Amino acid sequence: MNTHATHMRPVIRQLDDAAINRIAAGEVVERPASAVKELVENAIDAGARRVTVDLADGGKTLIRVTDDGCGMAPDELPLALRRHATSKIDGSDLLDIHSFGFRGEALPSLGSVGRLTIASRAAGHDAAEVQVSGGVESAVRPAALNTGTQVTLRDLFYATPARLKFLRTDRAESQAVGDVIRRLAMAEPSVGFSLRDVSGGGEGRVTFRADAVTGDLFDALRGRLRQVMGAEFTENALPIDATRDGFRLTGYAALPTYSRGAAVAQYFFVNGRPVRDKLLIGALRGAYADFLSRDRHPAVALFVDCDPHLVDVNVHPAKSEVRFRDPGLVRGLIVSALRHALAEAGHRASSTVAGATLGAMQPEPVAGSAPRVYQMDRPSAGARAASYAAQAPGFADMAGSYSGRMVEAPADDTGDAPQEARPLGAARGQVHENYIIAQTGDGIVIVDQHAAHERLVYEKLKRQMAENGVAAQALLIPEIVELSAGDAALLLDHSEELYRMGLGLEPFGGGAVAVRETPAILGEVNAEALLRDVLDELSDNGASELVQEKIEAILSRVACHGSIRSGRVMRAEEMNALLREMEATPHSGQCNHGRPTYVELKLSDIERLFGRT
Repeated sequence: MNTHATHMRPVIRQLDDAAINRIAAGEVVERPASAVKELVENAIDAGARRVTVDLADGGKTLIRVTDDGCGMAPDELPLALRRHATSKIDGSDLLDIHSFGFRGEALPSLGSVGRLTIASRAAGHDAAEVQVSGGVESAVRPAALNTGTQVTLRDLFYATPARLKFLRTDRAESQAVGDVIRRLAMAEPSVGFSLRDVSGGGEGRVTFRADAVTGDLFDALRGRLRQVMGAEFTENALPIDATRDGFRLTGYAALPTYSRGAAVAQYFFVNGRPVRDKLLIGALRGAYADFLSRDRHPAVALFVDCDPHLVDVNVHPAKSEVRFRDPGLVRGLIVSALRHALAEAGHRASSTVAGATLGAMQPEPVAGSAPRVYQMDRPSAGARAASYAAQAPGFADMAGSYSGRMVEAPADDTGDAPQEARPLGAARGQVHENYIIAQTGDGIVIVDQHAAHERLVYEKLKRQMAENGVAAQALLIPEIVELSAGDAALLLDHSEELYRMGLGLEPFGGGAVAVRETPAILGEVNAEALLRDVLDELSDNGASELVQEKIEAILSRVACHGSIRSGRVMRAEEMNALLREMEATPHSGQCNHGRPTYVELKLSDIERLFGRT
């Protein structure tokens, strides 16, 4: 039975303007943040250099947006409240969009669900204002205002009280408004933004402020990102600038070791418009898939610019989604540009790693105690040498039994610099058979030997596979591995890809698989353990993943299986060789799961740790 049918024939009728605007408001204005977005975008389109947003009770009782843009003449105010009345386009080409707004729905929608007042003054005209409450419009009257526009929206959704029940707490709504302002601030570095909470009256308090930034594209963007995302992001982010077939990708992407536990620091812009697009998010995930585990998320601010005809922004009234004419081209550009930038970063790891290490090592102060005062300054190099010489006999007796220090070989005749001058320094010892301690010119480096070698083996496997496949060595006696029929079928379905990486498999009847070749780079391996690791990786990835990503996931597991294990004692030349190879290998600053492979501590930081300041 059709529950929507009526016993009488329905009559087609034309809805009045008030109902039409309230229906439109349901798409355009979902919450206070949506209203702020529409009003601030109008201000930017009007050429504003400064935009101030005042908020009360999370925007539920008051939203006021003030700008110094071009303003509107008194006779234009009533027209601005008509649906689909806009100064942004002429309607001849809906793909040639160069502004934030263009649909002409925001102001009439806001006026239909709240109490809206628009005061504006254009150059050469007197200031005027108009009010609309629940769709009922007042006459235009004089106002006192400098050049620009001030839009005040009170009692949002008072005309549709059911919508109020779906709003969250004042704090949550304020945070959503702040996120909108931050995204628009990143899109327009040359515009100043200010957000104030005026709940309870008075001047309120400023919750966000970003002054206008000058400079070229990257300098201005870097300055604005520092204001919005923080100094830590800009210090650990790589500049991105790549073009392909009419598309240009710019912005900043953080190092893998500067990752987040949630996707809260990912910002995308298409032709300057903040968007949330599944294609862009998927491309970002693919670009970092090689460097981060599934529970870590990269931090980026990426801008895609192209001819407006190559992208449709008129997909949804909220304009937060876009549709590209060639989505594969955009995805490929993002993946290749980000991977190239990460490769160019070499062995670099984020500076936050050292900060977290020092924070963990910092002793907790005793409550109520005064700071300790140290009288002994750090001695000069000459004084240290004289002191060591005077104490040499005692130290010499102790060094043979207790010292873990290694004497560095002198530089050879080829003119190579001492190893201490290298970025990762010279190995001085190994502790707990897993951590290499190296000395640099101005500090120390602590290296996780297993994690570092895992990345080195992984990168080597990838290079070999890309060039000519992974070299394989045939087993004298094939190893037979008993598996379930499903697992065996899954492995054999990927036998060609596995063969390219040096793992030769053949069916052996039932659920058995014969391993005839293994990657030569790994030497002697446990074939059964390796196959089960490969199966786990294939099962985790699922059938929807790209073949290349599956192969790289397998390579990552293979690299972990064949890298230097924790607990292995390494000789001095092995440790230094590992450090040199890390310096020469891209991505060696993090393991295959995004964790840092080394920590660098500056001597000045270590001295502060011990109070030697």
